[in-house]
Amino acid sequence: MRTYDDPGIFAGRTVLVRSDLNVPMDDGVITDRGRVLASAGTIRELAEAGARVIVMSHLGRPKGQPDPQFSLLPIVPELAAAIDREVAFAADTVGDEARAKAAELEAGEVLLLENLRFNPGETSKDEAERRDFAGQLAELADDFVSDGFGVVHRKQASVFDIAALLPHYAGSLVRAEVEVSDRLLNDPAPPFTVVLGGSKVSDKLGVIDNLIDRADNLLIGGGMVFTFLAALGHNIGSSLVETDRIDDVKGYLERSQAGGARIVLPTDITMAASFSADAEHWVRPVSELESTPAGTDGLGLDIGPESAQAYAKIIADSTTVFWNGPMGVFEFPAFAAGTKAVATALTGATGTAEQERLTVVGGGDSAAAVRSLGFADDDFGHISTGGGASLEYLEGKTLPGLEALA
Repeated sequence: MRTYDDPGIFAGRTVLVRSDLNVPMDDGVITDRGRVLASAGTIRELAEAGARVIVMSHLGRPKGQPDPQFSLLPIVPELAAAIDREVAFAADTVGDEARAKAAELEAGEVLLLENLRFNPGETSKDEAERRDFAGQLAELADDFVSDGFGVVHRKQASVFDIAALLPHYAGSLVRAEVEVSDRLLNDPAPPFTVVLGGSKVSDKLGVIDNLIDRADNLLIGGGMVFTFLAALGHNIGSSLVETDRIDDVKGYLERSQAGGARIVLPTDITMAASFSADAEHWVRPVSELESTPAGTDGLGLDIGPESAQAYAKIIADSTTVFWNGPMGVFEFPAFAAGTKAVATALTGATGTAEQERLTVVGGGDSAAAVRSLGFADDDFGHISTGGGASLEYLEGKTLPGLEALA
């Protein structure tokens, strides 16, 4: 992966930076600024070094044409505050306004282009269409810096194709993400604990498969736990289950028994009468999930308090921890306790004299959860900006956006 040690090499040059500013929005208001803040470092260092910086990103899933609800315009003041300098905005990506404003940039100035996905060439499966769009982007700059780790698993014009058209480098955020991921894969200080949650076990099969023989403990929570419990013959009430993945789960349980990571499942579950914030709820041991008040057919929405305490103890005793996926429906306060217990345990001891502790929050819903529960980013060793990219890296896959930087 090609990198740079001194941003001064870009002084007087125009640098096209692929950032990931795909932040959650609610009626035009940013609800989690994490990716903006994470992207700011590279943009700021390039501008301070005297580069003319053009930032490009996507937001949401527009259908290859302009859609006001996915405009990057609301990002401008947030990005300007994060880098402590003005940010100009072009209301297109490779059109007249983008070209004119790019040509007017002075050293140290920053321009943000409109949403890349407003152009169908960005995500096209047609290589020629992608390459054409990448070529138009490349005409705006002298160099390309890839700094959007959250999209390096995508074979898209601004991530993959453009690297073949300009001198290219990995930005500081991508470098940091790769270094942490490599440490998890190749040099984790034991005990190494992996905590996986979220709704579907199918989203985590690749990670389990690649880490089950590397980790010491594999803690399971979230909706995916019920596929494990079903595989063990438990009655899970109306809880979420992927019946087509039960055989996969049984295979992982067998690998665990044969010497792989110890798979730890909850011993109790917080059940609810319905999927709502104010639903009636109760705690049951996993052997009695079908036993419900007044015959209510309940569904599990969080790991129980006994399980949360046990998980926190294993995490606190671990030197390396990777966590991806909440333990329950953390958006509802009544079902956030398991997720909060895991996050709190990750912020604990800092390691020993022999080994520095590394705690990694694997992006996506996990990052949103810790921030919504009041934790600061620097409470953890590393918060990844790439949920899907982080998982695919840990699955051992080759990521197109990193391959292109060779």
